[in-house]
Amino acid sequence: MKTFMLCITNTLVLLLLALCCCFNATARELPLDKIKLPPGFAISIYAEVPGARSMTLGADGTVFVGAMREGKVYAVTKERKVHVIAEDLNTPNGVAYRNGSLYVAEIGRILRYDNIESSLNSPAKPVVLNDKFPKDTHHGWKFIAFGPDGLLYVPVGAPCNSCEPDPDHALISRIRPDGSGYEVFARGVRNSVGFDWDPRTKEMWFTDNGRDWLGDDMPSDELNHAPQAGLHFGYPYCHQGDTPDPEFGVKRGCSEFTPPAVKLGPHVAALGMRFYTGNQFPAEYHNRIFIAQHGSWNRSQKSGYRVMMVTLKDNKPEKYQVFAEGWLQGEKNWGRPVDVLVMPDGALLVSDDQAGVIYRISYQA
Repeated sequence: MKTFMLCITNTLVLLLLALCCCFNATARELPLDKIKLPPGFAISIYAEVPGARSMTLGADGTVFVGAMREGKVYAVTKERKVHVIAEDLNTPNGVAYRNGSLYVAEIGRILRYDNIESSLNSPAKPVVLNDKFPKDTHHGWKFIAFGPDGLLYVPVGAPCNSCEPDPDHALISRIRPDGSGYEVFARGVRNSVGFDWDPRTKEMWFTDNGRDWLGDDMPSDELNHAPQAGLHFGYPYCHQGDTPDPEFGVKRGCSEFTPPAVKLGPHVAALGMRFYTGNQFPAEYHNRIFIAQHGSWNRSQKSGYRVMMVTLKDNKPEKYQVFAEGWLQGEKNWGRPVDVLVMPDGALLVSDDQAGVIYRISYQA
């Protein structure tokens, strides 16, 4: 009798667990049918990662993800198992991978986790690579990536909406993999949270967020092209390449600065971007720039909340168009794209810190 009752109890427990799992799965369903893609493309959930933001790819196919609001860094294996590899960090947004080590950007410093893919369950204590970056929280979170020159590029945003920055702010810097050799690569950059290098020319392209409180339609976010070091992109004196700032524009003219390659739209919050280097998408998508637009926060009618594409011809933008949209329905958004990442199989991952997921966009003829 006791054995029978135990079996009944165990069965009930298993049934309850199954029902709970079904309920949770239903609760986690997102309206992916609302996402509009070009013909032949499909979107699915790659992994659930709370607060997913910037992404990078390890040598073994592990996707590392910064989650700045959660103070955590995640690792998603090829089997899509999610590990928390760091927590209680100070706004860890940017992640970069090189030679077996994971680099993580906090506000004010860069950490390095060695032999990371072989120790996902118990990572070693990180090495503090460089802790000399400004500690400002306003635009203090960072996107980081290694360039073709082997240097780690680290942006430092303006510590304000609009102000004349000191020499340590509103720039993109770069350092050696050991944290030494700091130098400024570009200035006049209000807040870049995404950049990549053209695989053909090895030249840098980056997004930059325009200032606020000049109205619904001014100024535009920017896609900038930096073929060499030492360029100045206008902030805070000139916005979108042709609009003097109402306060600081009298000090320097727009003609002094490098204009944007593409005006991406006002307040769209253009963040992560990547050149498409995979072979899964049709040939015309090769080397296009994909840009995640996080979406506006203070515009009377919302804008952004989508993934855009830029097509280059002879190293110049030829076309700017929508690739994926639908996270914004009317004036209500259910997701906010943050970063994009090309996978070894050619699929495109898109992180979403509002929905807490990473999407996988694939193509099948």
